[in-house]
Amino acid sequence: MFSQSRVECPILRKKIMSADEAVAFLQDRDTVGMSGFTGAGYPKSIPGALVKKAKALQDLGQKFRINLWTGASTAPELDGVLAEVDGISMRLPYQSDPICRQQINQGVMDYVDMHLSEVSQYAWSGFLGKLDVAVIEVAAIHADGRIVPSSSVGNNKTWVEQADKVILEVNDQQSIKLEGMHDIYYGTALPPNRKPIMINTPADRIGEQYLSIPLEKIVAVVETSAPDRNSAFTPPDEVSTQIAEHILDFFAHEIKAGRLPKELLPLQSGVGNIPNAVLSGLERGGYKNLSAYTEVIQDGMLHMLKSGTLSVASATAFSLSPVALAELNENIDFYREKIILRQQDISNHPEIVRRLGIIAMNGLIEADIYGNVNSTHIMGSRIMNGIGGSGDFARNGSLSIFMTPSTAKNGAISAIVPMASHVDHTEHDVKVIVTEQGLADLRGLSPRQRAEVVIEKCAHPMYRDRLRDYYERACASKRGMHTPHILSEALSWHENFETKGEM
Repeated sequence: MFSQSRVECPILRKKIMSADEAVAFLQDRDTVGMSGFTGAGYPKSIPGALVKKAKALQDLGQKFRINLWTGASTAPELDGVLAEVDGISMRLPYQSDPICRQQINQGVMDYVDMHLSEVSQYAWSGFLGKLDVAVIEVAAIHADGRIVPSSSVGNNKTWVEQADKVILEVNDQQSIKLEGMHDIYYGTALPPNRKPIMINTPADRIGEQYLSIPLEKIVAVVETSAPDRNSAFTPPDEVSTQIAEHILDFFAHEIKAGRLPKELLPLQSGVGNIPNAVLSGLERGGYKNLSAYTEVIQDGMLHMLKSGTLSVASATAFSLSPVALAELNENIDFYREKIILRQQDISNHPEIVRRLGIIAMNGLIEADIYGNVNSTHIMGSRIMNGIGGSGDFARNGSLSIFMTPSTAKNGAISAIVPMASHVDHTEHDVKVIVTEQGLADLRGLSPRQRAEVVIEKCAHPMYRDRLRDYYERACASKRGMHTPHILSEALSWHENFETKGEM
């Protein structure tokens, strides 16, 4: 298949086989930890071979379903194809696949939505049960058994430590020059044996460049040649640009007030058009020597690294468009000196996030007038994707910013509601809410003060008067003046949408 194999280890060369042969090591009801984080570094061959195995068993009247653990979301070639053949019994810790989402919301697939920083500790502690097999994509295997990680790290270190058996996919479409970009830390431990993690800046390296796996654990090696799922980002629209401008104005105000340094504080940014618009605005704004301590490296961060706006970016994975991936591979010697990929229990570690004073910027589905944020559920009960790492950063960062367009479904849904139908981030962890209408700085405000600011600054004009009317009537009821609500109406907007198709 290859002009030159990337499997240089003689012991592991003897274990090279096809994906169809390798899936013999996977059985019905196994719990399988697979690599992958935001469409980067996921196995490309084993999932398809599992689908073939599942279909063959189904033809014989037998079921084949696995419990699937990953780093975060992966790709349709993993989640989607397995879900399509009813091949997943339980999924954690995060997903974004439409077929998985449908099965979760139908009650066909169990789903454990978790803070990404906690997954490794849960696995080490045994709360998640036994891990049977780890299936991990890597870029290369050296002759002495050192393993070069791929385009994401995620939970890979934990999976190979916890699993009874390991299957490696060696993908020759991952740049061999990724070697040296990773920082795998082997000093983690469970309480009471934990020690300080000595990351004092996003640029600090504290681990090793390679993934260590006992060779006897590795039962199969599959050589693959397939790219990551790289989706192009649509250019920022007017709403995204307006949201970005509000955030940039806020940063300028905070610098002038002496609450932020001119280099800001390390940035964490969710994935999508709005975060990319913010990053683009920072680049245009003349900022220099910023830093990022985040989950994913996306297009905007590559531009910022190249221009000098960003000096270093620490993450656990890439999430790049095809154009940005080509840029990375063409200039990878430059980027390797400025990008560090860590395992996600370090990239999202609450203590590091708190100590570095991260500025967290994440999206939301809805926020209520008191500042509680729902980032996972539609109309209270239907999962969208999951909480991901937003809670790791929002709760522990020095500044948590949540951003969204003020309406959805062509105005049929207001993102600002009387009461959130599901709460992922409480009012205690939400510092700033931003829509294209404006920015609400909630720091130091009481619930009633927050309500007035959120309604005035963030609500769309078509909903602002109704929100104000609800709030004023709730206050007039005198039932509870700390956080006034009319319980019989608090979720009526959601009920209206469910019955009438609009709030």
